[in-house]
Amino acid sequence: MPLTYSTYLKIDALLQCQNPLSEGPEHDELLFIVIHQSYELWFKQMLHELDYLMRLFNTGERNRALHTLKRVDTIYRTLIQQVDILETLTPLEFLSFRDRLSNASGFQSFQFRELEFLYGAKDPKKLENYAPGCEHYRRLQLRLASPTLWDTFLRFLVHEGHQVPKSVLERDVSQVAEPSPTVQKILIDIYRNDPLVSEICEALVDIDTSLQQWRYRHVKMVERTIGNKSGTGGSSGVGYLQGTLFKTVFPDLWAIRSEF
Repeated sequence: MPLTYSTYLKIDALLQCQNPLSEGPEHDELLFIVIHQSYELWFKQMLHELDYLMRLFNTGERNRALHTLKRVDTIYRTLIQQVDILETLTPLEFLSFRDRLSNASGFQSFQFRELEFLYGAKDPKKLENYAPGCEHYRRLQLRLASPTLWDTFLRFLVHEGHQVPKSVLERDVSQVAEPSPTVQKILIDIYRNDPLVSEICEALVDIDTSLQQWRYRHVKMVERTIGNKSGTGGSSGVGYLQGTLFKTVFPDLWAIRSEF
């Protein structure tokens, strides 16, 4: 069989992956499924790009690293725009099939947890949502024990000739990193004297900002859809999501803003 658009992209298999559970089924359940499956595809792409980015940092490829950061930020902007589509789902339309979700919840997205760990929000308790030994559990274990994007960026700074403290470079990567005044001084010097690396720093801030914007849009979307009800799967819903707002991924890059 010759290769075609459909066989290359496995379109037939892809279009079999949307299976509403409501009776009828309810018209709007398909939209809910398609949007969230799209999110998971973008999460897969972001993990692919960020792993590549860390390899670029490890080899000191500055220009390609900057290009990849800009791509990741563009993906986040796409995720933000997808909330616009999800917001066309009214509260009553969502309630027409919500009970079919049972214990299913976005909190169970292992790829989203991988992104959190990669950004540095390490929390072994989050593995409790996955069966020990399963593929999702193993992937999260690996992320938990691996250097974060920030750890890799700091080693990139060493490659660029900056004297990052050994205590920072050799920290326990399974824990959340603490902001470092010494690193902040290095970053200030970079902004003043190294235009390309400072542009990379700003690209990291762009990603941080876009992630916070996506969180905010997600919180408001959930609030307008279910109010203060508990989320699916027994989560606290809006209350939990509000607690994640404005948590920066790269605190050292934000701390130096008042020092210029």
